[in-house]
Amino acid sequence: MIARLLYSLAWHLALPLVLLRLWWRGRREPGYRQHLAERLGWYGARLGANPGAGQPLIWVHAVSVGETRAAEPLIESLLQAWPGCRILLTHMTPTGRATGAALFSRHAPRVLQSYLPYDTGWMVARFLRNFRPALCVLMETEVWPNLLHQCRRHGVPVALVNARLSVRSLEKARRLAPLMLPAAAAITLVAAQTPEDATRIASLGVTRVSAVGSVKFDVSVPPEMLVRATHLRARMHAPRVWLCASTREGEEEQILDAWRAAAVPDMLLVIVPRHPQRFDQVARLVTQRGFALARRSVENDEVAPGAVGNTVFLGDSMGEMFAWYAACDLAFVGGSLMPLGGQNLIEAFAVGKPVLVGPHTFNFAAITEDALAAGAALRCSDAGSLVQAALHLCADSPRRAQMGEQALAFANQHKGATARTVELLQPLLPAP
Repeated sequence: MIARLLYSLAWHLALPLVLLRLWWRGRREPGYRQHLAERLGWYGARLGANPGAGQPLIWVHAVSVGETRAAEPLIESLLQAWPGCRILLTHMTPTGRATGAALFSRHAPRVLQSYLPYDTGWMVARFLRNFRPALCVLMETEVWPNLLHQCRRHGVPVALVNARLSVRSLEKARRLAPLMLPAAAAITLVAAQTPEDATRIASLGVTRVSAVGSVKFDVSVPPEMLVRATHLRARMHAPRVWLCASTREGEEEQILDAWRAAAVPDMLLVIVPRHPQRFDQVARLVTQRGFALARRSVENDEVAPGAVGNTVFLGDSMGEMFAWYAACDLAFVGGSLMPLGGQNLIEAFAVGKPVLVGPHTFNFAAITEDALAAGAALRCSDAGSLVQAALHLCADSPRRAQMGEQALAFANQHKGATARTVELLQPLLPAP
C-alpha cells in the first residue's frame, strides 16, 4: 500500500515533465500531440461505453507496434468467438495506434482505439468508469501497479497474454517487490510464451499461469505484402539483397562500417530502423560514410543497376515489415548487436527467410535458441562476423534455401497459441 502511494506520488510529481517531453517528441512525431486528453483519462462521446446488453467490451492493451501486430490474431479470434462483443484497443505510442488503425479498420465500429491514461489511480479509474470493460487483456509485459489495483477495485478480470519475463526483468521486479508483488497478485491469469517464462512469472505470486506459446506465430502474411515485396525488389535492381531489420541506435554505425570494409559490389544492403523518429538520423549516417542513399519514402528513388554495392536502401516506411522480409534473400534482426535483447524473429520465419542475430537476444531467448537448434537462424558475435556470415550465405544458394525451408517449417510448427489463449479467456467472458 505504502509503496503504491509513493509510486503514485512520483507519477504526479513527474507528470508536468512527462507532458513536456510528450510535446517535445511531437516536434518530430506529430502523433504525440494528438489525443492528449485521452492520456489523462478524458474521453469524448465517440469513445463512450454503452456496449448494450449481452455485448461485452473486451479491452486489449498493446503498447506499441510489435505488441499491436502480435495482438492481431488474438483480436480476430475474439471478434469471431464473441460476435456481439466490441474491442477497445489501447496504446501508448502513435506508431502503435497507427498500426492498429491499419490492421483493424475493416472491423469498425466494433474495434475502438484510444490511448491508455498514465498510471495514476484517478486517471485509470475514470478510464474504467467510462468504458466499463468486461475483461482487460494486457499484451506481453505491461504490468502497471495502479491499473491492476483499479481493475481489482472495479471487478475487471485481468489476463496477461503472450507474456514473457526475462531473468533480468525478474530480478528488477524482485528489487521492487513491495510494488510489483501486489500488482502480480491482481492478475487473474497469465498465458506465457514458454515454460521458463511461466515459471518466472509464477514466482512473483500469480496463481494461474499457463505456457501456451507465442501468438506471434499465428500472424498471417497479408497477400498485399507479397505483392508489395515484388514492387520493392524491382526497385532494388540487385541480384542479392541483405536486410537489416528493426535496427536500434548504435547498430547501424557498426553495420555500415563493416559493410564498407567488405566492399561487396553485387549485393544490396537494406536497413529498416526499428523507430521511425530515427529515419533521418540513419539516412545521415549512410551518406556520412560515403554511400549513395535510396529511400522507400521517395517513390521513384530506385537503385541504379550499376551502383548496387555502393548504395544503401533505407526502409523509412511503417507497416511494411512483411514486405521487406519477403523482398530480401537474408535478414538480420536488430536489437541484438547491442545489449538490448533483440526483436521479433517470427515475421522473417513466416515468409521462409533465414535469419542472423547478434549475441544479445534475451528478450526472445527461447524462440532464438529453438530457431538456432532448428537451423533457421545463425548467431554472430559482432558486426564484422555478421557481414561475413551474410556474404557466405548469400553466395551459398543451396544452404540459404535449406535454412529458408527450415525457417518456414519452424514457424508452422509453433502455431496454435492463439486458440489456446482464447480457451483460457473463455471462462472470464459471458457465453458467446
